[in-house]
Amino acid sequence: MAKLLTPDICVIGAGSGGLSVAAAAAAFGVEVVLIEKGLMGGDCLNYGCVPSKALLAAAKAAAGNRAQDRFGIHTEGIEIDFARANDHVRSVIAAIEPHDSQERFEGLGVTVLREAARFTDEKTVAVGDVRIRARRFVVATGSTALVPPIPGLDEVPYLINETLFELREAPSHLAIIGGGPIGLEMAQAHRRLGAEVTVFEAAKSLGKDDPELAGIVLQSLRDEGIEILEETAVERVAAADGGVKIFAKTADGTPLETEASHLLVATGRAPNVEDLGLEAAGIRFDRKGIEVDAGLRTTNRKVYAIGDVAGGLQFTHVAGYQAGLVIRSILFRMPVKMNNTLVPWVTYTSPELGHIGMTVTEAKRAYSGAVKVLSAEYAGNDRAQAEGATMGKLKLIVGPGGRLAGADIVGAQAGEILNLLSLALSKKMTMKDLAGFIAPYPTLGELVRRAAISYYADAPKNVWLRRLLAILRKFG
Repeated sequence: MAKLLTPDICVIGAGSGGLSVAAAAAAFGVEVVLIEKGLMGGDCLNYGCVPSKALLAAAKAAAGNRAQDRFGIHTEGIEIDFARANDHVRSVIAAIEPHDSQERFEGLGVTVLREAARFTDEKTVAVGDVRIRARRFVVATGSTALVPPIPGLDEVPYLINETLFELREAPSHLAIIGGGPIGLEMAQAHRRLGAEVTVFEAAKSLGKDDPELAGIVLQSLRDEGIEILEETAVERVAAADGGVKIFAKTADGTPLETEASHLLVATGRAPNVEDLGLEAAGIRFDRKGIEVDAGLRTTNRKVYAIGDVAGGLQFTHVAGYQAGLVIRSILFRMPVKMNNTLVPWVTYTSPELGHIGMTVTEAKRAYSGAVKVLSAEYAGNDRAQAEGATMGKLKLIVGPGGRLAGADIVGAQAGEILNLLSLALSKKMTMKDLAGFIAPYPTLGELVRRAAISYYADAPKNVWLRRLLAILRKFG
């Protein structure tokens, strides 16, 4: 007979979101079963955020050495050991692995099952010869690389994020299909580590970000020697001598042919909904992911879905945020609602590019045009000047009453500066709040205060304010 488990919560998927739910529930003494058929830690730890940022760090070190002349430091030359850079990636993953490990979670009191899970009906999940009937289920199975149906792609070797970090030698020429954050981060990393790089993007690169600030990133990448072909669709690929040939066409119909040693496909993500038995559980889904309401419940009221598999914004921190909402809903019966406006994102190129809140267009629509856009240039920041990091700009999108509605930033440490703006947005702060805090000098964070102060730039010209000051001066 099959073994039957009846925990309070059953979590399917041990990525960022699933691990957060399991750890939080276990901390409250709740019985949890956690199911993972692949690697603990999911895509983020093993194939995504962690290895990509580790490789970017190695690439940044190489670029930093090349740029020392402006500080009066001369180097004879740089030798790049790509295998050692890959060793750094492996060591970072290994350092984080124990935190996400099966042993740690079993130590927290979680029952961990390392097989595939499948719903057999609306209230039961099967894992091998084990049946699980939980009070609530959380599906957190994540996503995998979306591979487009490009003719010839199934006949040539190509890389996705799950295989890219296995390379022990730098590609001589890396072609990348996809000019989004993943594609451009890896383009810069590999270019700085010695590869020739060509990026194909059918639309606009970094199309979800502020066009002006995205343009600064793209120009910087082009200045480093990366070829970025926008509005250029890949029509087919074919094998070439020791590599691959890419056949593309520009928006005006001009054909292009490029031969590369390696091909990386970075055209987005597909939710992991296959073979979960979602139909048997009465859970609606499509190619975009599992259908959820504002409280992250599926069409089966016993089942929640979080992270990439639920569609929407696909970031590790979103999965973590949603895990917190689900815990509040399941354990404390609190009403919860996902708020996408509070979600920041960062592209970790050099310079970094970040966004939070409404775009200018969204804010104007929401507030009937009563919107101001305040800005501060990195070149006007003393710390940026001292470090030779003057390429960049901050924009604050301000609604009625001076309240922060959104922000865009490009430049050094943009992601770190965005932390302050994320807090400000979540706490509904105004320009008065952001102009009034004391920033240590000299720091890049002063950019926020400088932009906020500009909200009051017209105050000295106010006639009534000038008259008030004149009256006050008469009192001595």
